[in-house]
Amino acid sequence: MKRQYAVIGLGRFGGSICRALSDQGMEVLGIDMDEDRVNEYSSIATHTVIADSTDEGVLKNLGIRNFEHVIVAIGENLQSSILTTLILKDMGVSKITVKAQNDYHERVLLKIGADRIIHPERDMGIRIAHQVVSRNVLDYLELSDEYSIVEMAAGEKMSGKSLQEMNIRAKYGCNVVAVKRSNEVIVSPHADQKVEEGDVLIVIGGEKDISRLEKDLMA
Repeated sequence: MKRQYAVIGLGRFGGSICRALSDQGMEVLGIDMDEDRVNEYSSIATHTVIADSTDEGVLKNLGIRNFEHVIVAIGENLQSSILTTLILKDMGVSKITVKAQNDYHERVLLKIGADRIIHPERDMGIRIAHQVVSRNVLDYLELSDEYSIVEMAAGEKMSGKSLQEMNIRAKYGCNVVAVKRSNEVIVSPHADQKVEEGDVLIVIGGEKDISRLEKDLMA
């Protein structure tokens, strides 16, 4: 069976999630109060419906509790976002991901039981800042307040050296979890794995540790 998702709020963020899930072959229910948005995604999502997600009766009639994952992507209306999340939690939805507008909004969402909070604008800003500052950082994902995972392009200083020679784990406290070379991906590379200029290293570590690694070895 296809996995079933519901996306509440079909603005830019919710709409992009709806489209991406549909592209991956998932069953997606798109919900929004705006008729034009619902019509826009009617040919993309499996089902779309004009509905007020703050009405518990409406959500029950849609069978929302049967969806394994509900994404609340409501835009500027914090009250609707919070109330929708609370209703979903009370109905027993197994996994709820919510878009937060700010830290206060996030704290409230966590208190009422949201499983995952997303700050799309903030997170994208962080990623872009890392890419702008460093010509070697290709992508950046914050895993927590302390740890991140980064895709780095190996510089000339790394060429021909093994991971052991560079002593990345001991010296920088970072782990190279994969090496991408052309169309090949070397997962959990051994210590004797040689690195070539232009390879992409997927590195996990603390923010400061990753910065030191990038500064010392990637230039």
